Amino acid sequence: MRTTRYTIPTMTPKKARPDAREEENLLTQEKFDELTAELEKLTTTTRKEIAESLEYARSLGDLSENAEYQAARELQAATEERIRRLEHIIKSAVIISEKKKGVVSFGSTVTIKKKGDKTEHTYTIVGSEEANMREHKISHISPMGQALMGKKTAETFVFKMPSTGERQEYTVVEIS
Repeated sequence: MRTTRYTIPTMTPKKARPDAREEENLLTQEKFDELTAELEKLTTTTRKEIAESLEYARSLGDLSENAEYQAARELQAATEERIRRLEHIIKSAVIISEKKKGVVSFGSTVTIKKKGDKTEHTYTIVGSEEANMREHKISHISPMGQALMGKKTAETFVFKMPSTGERQEYTVVEIS
């Protein structure tokens, strides 16, 4: 597996430690680019728009009872918090650009089937910043993500449901 680590401002690639899970954010190149674009927009366009909103709201007079001013300040605070969060994610990003063939790893799309059930479920293994169940993207550090990592096609594994403790048997149908 090839990894690239990015840091701000030099963006110097480094190798990831295999045990680094919390301090480094594993990302696909696509997600890294998306977050970088969002940060760029927030630090340029959005900040400017908020500054203009604040200036307009100040021109309306008494700031203590000025709802527009208060709303603009709240938006400014939320935006600055998001900028700090994005800077942290990007600074600690490790780009995973290659996945292992034939084995479930970061970036793999895996189809599984529960024993006794005809329905197949397909998930993509991603970093915690990309995880989104609606898009069938699960984190490599989630319980199911951890259970899937390293599995091969046709391999059967037992998964303990975190909410109930119930053990369920699954089979890996396909890895891509």
